[in-house]
Amino acid sequence: MSEEQPQQIESQPSKDERTWAMLCHFSAFAGLIFPFGNFLAPLIIWLIKKEELPFVEDQGKEVLNFQISMTIYLLISGILCIILIGIPIVIGLVIFCFIITIIAAISANDGKSYRYPINLRLIK
Repeated sequence: MSEEQPQQIESQPSKDERTWAMLCHFSAFAGLIFPFGNFLAPLIIWLIKKEELPFVEDQGKEVLNFQISMTIYLLISGILCIILIGIPIVIGLVIFCFIITIIAAISANDGKSYRYPINLRLIK
């Protein structure tokens, strides 16, 4: 006698959802062009697409939380630059943010939900 195991069906995000989620992650680089673009651009994408694309809603919140967290960390590090300890921290945070954003965008494009490390969960 064998018991039937319930099949676990994971719904894979559609191509459209994956593309918008990836763009949401990459849009954080808008902060290199204009002030606070690192969370304004993902916020705009998230607000426009969150109702129709559940994967974008999830990843958009993740991007926003991470970018807000990084802004807070960079502000604190900027203040610590007065006593020189903040300089290597700022450099490390910028490199970390750049690399981890690319990893998150690639994961989103593969249809995998990405969770950023050192992320304050401010938006639920």
